[in-house]
Amino acid sequence: MAGLSRLAVWWLKLGIVPERIEAGHPEQNGRHERMHRTLKQEVAMPPAENRRAQQRELDRFRLEYNQVRPHEGWGMQTPASVYEPSPREYPRRVPEVEYPATMLVRSVKSHGVFRGQKHDVFLSEVLWGERIGLLPRDARWFTIYFAQLPLAEFDSQHRKVVPLRPTAGFDRDEAGEGEASPSPAPHPLAGAGKENVKVSGMCPV
Repeated sequence: MAGLSRLAVWWLKLGIVPERIEAGHPEQNGRHERMHRTLKQEVAMPPAENRRAQQRELDRFRLEYNQVRPHEGWGMQTPASVYEPSPREYPRRVPEVEYPATMLVRSVKSHGVFRGQKHDVFLSEVLWGERIGLLPRDARWFTIYFAQLPLAEFDSQHRKVVPLRPTAGFDRDEAGEGEASPSPAPHPLAGAGKENVKVSGMCPV
């Protein structure tokens, strides 16, 4: 549902909202795609004979990429020489998601179902053990949220979860990024008790 993984669930609980590029448009994430091409050329053309040997190749590439090879984008410096760790530490205990009083809060039980209209409704096994928020649109329809991210719509009359309708209402300031989102992502929920978090590019690899 909404492309969620367990890693994305962890990010969302920390206040980080994932963004996606449009399908079939790798140029929207060009620098990352270029790094992937370099990685593939260096360690997988051809691939190693087994997983252990492949891991050695990956470790070798990581050392060279971060600490040996200069990069034009950083004035011929290495990534390791310009990398600065974030001053913000991860919390020892990840906080539980809180929802405003305007939402109905439900727990996702085993096999990825939540209780809706006195019936179990399947949402996503990835959210097993988490709490979701249902924001009513009218007497029948609800928007399902996990943290700040809208996941789907819930038809309470037919007890069915349906995909979100495409929307162009994404706000780059709310997202905490300097560039506009290339995807038609829904606007993160305002007033959900989470502060917006800026996410910098990942380097070194």
